[in-house]
Amino acid sequence: MRVLAVSDEVDEVLWADADAMGDVDLLVACGDLPFEYLAHLMDALDVPLVFVPGNHDPDVAGYRESRSGLIVRAGLPAEPPWPPGAVNADGHVVDVGGLRIGGLGGSLRYSSGPNQYSQGQQRRRARQLARRARRRRRRDGRGLDLLITHAPPRGVGDGDDRAHHGFTALHQLAESLAPPLLLHGHVPLPGPTGPAHPGRIGRTVVRNVVGRHVIEVQTEAPAPRDGDRAA
Repeated sequence: MRVLAVSDEVDEVLWADADAMGDVDLLVACGDLPFEYLAHLMDALDVPLVFVPGNHDPDVAGYRESRSGLIVRAGLPAEPPWPPGAVNADGHVVDVGGLRIGGLGGSLRYSSGPNQYSQGQQRRRARQLARRARRRRRRDGRGLDLLITHAPPRGVGDGDDRAHHGFTALHQLAESLAPPLLLHGHVPLPGPTGPAHPGRIGRTVVRNVVGRHVIEVQTEAPAPRDGDRAA
């Protein structure tokens, strides 16, 4: 699948002509982008959008879909701030456009703003996400195709200042779930010449997608179960 991954910086080329990227199957956003920009891309490309929030985004916690299909927050009907039809993957495992995606938004806490967490808080959120992913895998034999985060793993593409430090919990999460690819934003790329050199945690390639990047993502076939014939 061709995935258009965006984060942190509004791209004027995309804003003016989203078709400049060619055909894509899915739009993935790793945080800190205006929702009106994402809505424009989603509509112009006519593809699903999966996102996680960044530390400069509004607080998106607490929204859920009721049994009747109504979006509620704190038990009351509420209109979420993200574009209609977009999928908030923060803390969840979602199946969209043929990909299984896990998400973990936010940055290391450095101010009183939203979507910021201590290392301990993000560790607990990562454990919860891992449990959800393992339950899904036990149910249908399929793991994650893609992990999207806002901040990078600590020591793998993060910055020197506290605001751009990565999360240590992402190491264990990547090692445990072993997605082929982890996409993140938050850390400015070193220059305009191209993407930063990818990092790696075990089998997981770690890529910074600040700006815009078209990435080929392979889907994982479900593991054969007892009694199934392996291909």
